[in-house]
Amino acid sequence: MNEKKNTILVVDDEPQLRKLLRISLESVDYKVVECEAGKPAIRMAASVKPELVLLDLGLPDIDGKEVITGIREWSQVPIIVCSVRDDDEEVMNALNMGADDYVTKPFNPDVLLARIHANLRKAASQEAGEPQLHNGRIRMDLVRHEVFLDNQKVVFTPKEYELLRYFLIHRGKMLTHKQILKDVWGPAHADDMQYLRVYVSQLREKIERSLSEPSYIVTEPGIGYRMEVQAKEAA
Repeated sequence: MNEKKNTILVVDDEPQLRKLLRISLESVDYKVVECEAGKPAIRMAASVKPELVLLDLGLPDIDGKEVITGIREWSQVPIIVCSVRDDDEEVMNALNMGADDYVTKPFNPDVLLARIHANLRKAASQEAGEPQLHNGRIRMDLVRHEVFLDNQKVVFTPKEYELLRYFLIHRGKMLTHKQILKDVWGPAHADDMQYLRVYVSQLREKIERSLSEPSYIVTEPGIGYRMEVQAKEAA
């Protein structure tokens, strides 16, 4: 099974630069998705849900700042602008419109990687209050996208990871089927109850001591699920 990797959406109309960024990012285990124009980039950000966006401002269809505005209508995903525009007004406008960071071209690849890692760590901390989530025997590293059970690393598929993360963030709360499906899979899957049951079953197989009496993810009959808050156990 593939482990969950941080996905980075690269929006730039220069094929050579996209290739350079793909090689650089994949070498340190990021997943890269590419787009060469602004309007499809906004749609792609909504469908792919990347952990970070690298955005050029000089795009063939719309200005990159419009992409920032479009994404910020629904998401706080970190956006790093990579542009040849280096005047202070452009930088301030991009940041004021919602960009998190600004790197001018040409850039040092090592510096860009450091900026990416810093923004991912900041986003993970803001989302959950800290870069790790804990509940009983479970520890989830939101920056490295790794899960540990009794301090032993356990491999989860990307969607299993997202579902577990959702349960951990909302631990102690009753969550309806529709709410979980909408937030984890998207509005188009809000009625896929069987789909959710399959993934909950897969999670239980990996984290529960007893499948007949689950103590982490419990079923709320006719409503949904709840992750029980657990005391920390000795490994």
